[in-house]
Amino acid sequence: MNEPLVSIALKAYTRIFAPGDELIADFQIDAVAPHEVEAVEASVLWYTEGKGDEDLGVHCFKRFDGVRDPVPLHELRSISTTLPESPLSYDGRIVKIRWCVRVRAFLSRGRYVVADQWFQLGNVPSPRQVFEEESAGDAAAGDRPDEVQRGAKGDVRATKDADARASAAAIF
Repeated sequence: MNEPLVSIALKAYTRIFAPGDELIADFQIDAVAPHEVEAVEASVLWYTEGKGDEDLGVHCFKRFDGVRDPVPLHELRSISTTLPESPLSYDGRIVKIRWCVRVRAFLSRGRYVVADQWFQLGNVPSPRQVFEEESAGDAAAGDRPDEVQRGAKGDVRATKDADARASAAAIF
């Protein structure tokens, strides 16, 4: 017996969303006989990965029941929601916060299949990105001889040309 396929497509040009954006996702169950799909659940949720207890929060949930729904459950469906202010996606070394659209199809004989489509909520830089940006900024500061530069302890040092300009401005 073939394993059913769950397709999820975000209706956006990007996978990065801001809080308050509307998220729309289409989904469909394929490679299964229509009568085998008993129910389908679609949700927009976040979860944590990493050290400590893992958390999960469901932001939006929709269930389609084969008994009550006149449209076959394997056909194209949609879920939409306005995204919340938090928690924002985060890709840290110790903990990660992931957002996804999750579709679960319940099949006959107690079987089910699950698929996730990940997306990012907000634009929180990872610790690695922050380190790389700070390192690049420090390297670039060393390449500017006639400008004000930051010293190792954060003090401000001026080059000889900048000192001369400041002295001349003080006289006039």
